[in-house]
Amino acid sequence: MNAMKKQLQELLDIPSPIGYTKEATAYLKDKCQELGLDITSLNKGGFYATIAGKAKNALLINAHVDTLGAMVRELKSNGRIKLVALGGMPWGGVEGENLKIHTRSGKVYGGTLMPIKSSVHVHGNKVREELREPDSVEVRLDEFCSSKDDLVKLGINVGDFVSFDPRTRMLDNGFIKSRYLDDKSCCVLLLALAKKIKEEGVTPRKTIHLFFSNYEELGHGLYAIPQDVDESISVDIGCVGEGQTASEHKVTILAKDGKTPYDYDLISELVNLAEKNQIPYNIDAIENYGSDTSAALSQGKDMRFACLGPGVESTHHYERTHEDALQATLDLLYHYSI
Repeated sequence: MNAMKKQLQELLDIPSPIGYTKEATAYLKDKCQELGLDITSLNKGGFYATIAGKAKNALLINAHVDTLGAMVRELKSNGRIKLVALGGMPWGGVEGENLKIHTRSGKVYGGTLMPIKSSVHVHGNKVREELREPDSVEVRLDEFCSSKDDLVKLGINVGDFVSFDPRTRMLDNGFIKSRYLDDKSCCVLLLALAKKIKEEGVTPRKTIHLFFSNYEELGHGLYAIPQDVDESISVDIGCVGEGQTASEHKVTILAKDGKTPYDYDLISELVNLAEKNQIPYNIDAIENYGSDTSAALSQGKDMRFACLGPGVESTHHYERTHEDALQATLDLLYHYSI
């Protein structure tokens, strides 16, 4: 667990908003190569790492490295910056958060996302009443700038990517707090699965392709699926909250998301494995959710399909999970793989 948490910290420290995932992808690729896995790089920026198995058909296990973020939309005349969100990010969830603007020249500037009406002393009750939406928030850059020209001179332009501070905290009692546990926690679970299979000296019952996708948050993360794949399991977060069964101490097995019910027989097999091996789990169904696997079904791929992952609280906000959920997810993936 300590090794997995170390990798999670390292991965969370690498900004990877949707469309700006090259560095984080390179990190994951390096870790797969250290494990001796065969790498297939894809034109769209993702890759998969292969573990040879006994059967000719293959299991695709996927997680996504792309996270929520933003992009510069407008350089304002007052030296502030207007953003457009990347993915389903609530502006209230990043209010007052420190951020980085990644320019195309390679320079990185710091700033903070602030409501335009942020001071109670200046704006009174309007601070409490104002909706948090694109037109009511702006970037306060940590530079001397009071005009659009000042921003241009810094090399900042429309289309620059913006990442927010993950504020990762790993507590002694096992809780992990951070932005972007969705889905970086699951990326390191795939690395942990490969490491466990190697250390145990077992040959999986079928070939496994570990697919690290980079556009899940926009619905087109799973592509170039290998021809030998007849099963796909997305490893993505379970959503803890009102009306859901997910827990920060269990692996969540999804029966349904906002696009489709998952494969009945495959879900039943996963449930039976969890029961047999005393892995803490829950079955959940959720509406405002989709996975790489459920999105990929529209490509017409003939395969069984499932989604499972650690229970995470306050998803797409300042998220939290526990080591228990990570361990349960790893255990279930391992037992299904062998």
